[in-house]
Amino acid sequence: MSEFAHQTYVVARKVVVALIGGTITLIGIAMIVLPGPAFIVLPAGLAILAIEFAWARRWLKKVKHMAQEAVDKMHHNSPQHSVNHSSRTSATSTPIESAPKK
Repeated sequence: MSEFAHQTYVVARKVVVALIGGTITLIGIAMIVLPGPAFIVLPAGLAILAIEFAWARRWLKKVKHMAQEAVDKMHHNSPQHSVNHSSRTSATSTPIESAPKK
């Protein structure tokens, strides 16, 4: 492959990745205020951009970290977590006496 063809390929690839990834990222940003799965679309757009751009890789890493923190926080504050915790304490408490028989 000639040098010119290789450079053309590299530039064309960056342009295509930028257009597709940028469009999907913008749609994800719009979905923050519009109905739609922004929490899926936005990272998908950043992942596409991260194929060619280092800044998108850094942003994607930050988004993944923020998402993991949110999941951990949700799991820690979930009602099921407190139910599981309370069931452990009730198992160690004294048993409930049965009602007197007639």
